[in-house]
Amino acid sequence: MGNEITIEEKKKKVRDFRPIDDAFFEVLADDTGFCQEMLRILLDDEELIVEEVIVQSSERNIYGRSVRLDALCTFEDGKKCNVEVQRSDDDNHLRRVRFNASSIAVKDSQMGQKFREVVYISKFDIFNANRVIYHVDSVVRETGYAINDGLIRVFANAQIKDGTIASEYLDCFLKKEVNNASFPELTKRMNYLKHQEGGLQAVCEVMERYEKKAAEEANMRANIKAIKKMIHEYHATKESILEDYSEEEYRIAIRELAEK
Repeated sequence: MGNEITIEEKKKKVRDFRPIDDAFFEVLADDTGFCQEMLRILLDDEELIVEEVIVQSSERNIYGRSVRLDALCTFEDGKKCNVEVQRSDDDNHLRRVRFNASSIAVKDSQMGQKFREVVYISKFDIFNANRVIYHVDSVVRETGYAINDGLIRVFANAQIKDGTIASEYLDCFLKKEVNNASFPELTKRMNYLKHQEGGLQAVCEVMERYEKKAAEEANMRANIKAIKKMIHEYHATKESILEDYSEEEYRIAIRELAEK
């Protein structure tokens, strides 16, 4: 009980959140108006209509916990776009995009649905080419021709400032408060989540879930480290390890040792 934080402390944490922060973005994106405004800007399509949004915690999420769904948007034509945000530069970004996209595409193909696009929003310029928006295509190496493999990959970042509307919008992702008449849906949603009771409660619930997940992941990493030590230094058997640790932790430890 002594570790629980007060309501005021929770509210302070919420006030410190920015759109680029995972936990906050999940709640921010659970709104079709916000997602439609965002994608109209980043995909440069003023006619785009978003009819549905599914976030990680949504009951409609049928894709499983291993697939990152910051915001899976369904357009008016039935096609889908998965939006991901990334604050830290400690990931294999292209591999992550490919894994999530392929996982969603497989599930959607089983249901006769169409998955089309990934929009990846990062705090930093992934490709270090001083552009706000990058479109990544599949290319035939021998000819240099781009091919249509059914997936559009758009990488956007908040680091580069070039005076465009997209740059101005993405700069808002680094701010704790947004009041910009050019982006009414973002402004309205931020105000609701930061300053109205229903919004604050929604953010607190997701924040608590993220904190619990982080604690579980930290515990798992500690266990994996211990298993690797048991194998490397003490030549422990699988049977003895599984007396104290899970099959999944053992499997990950074995894989990481093999990759060294």
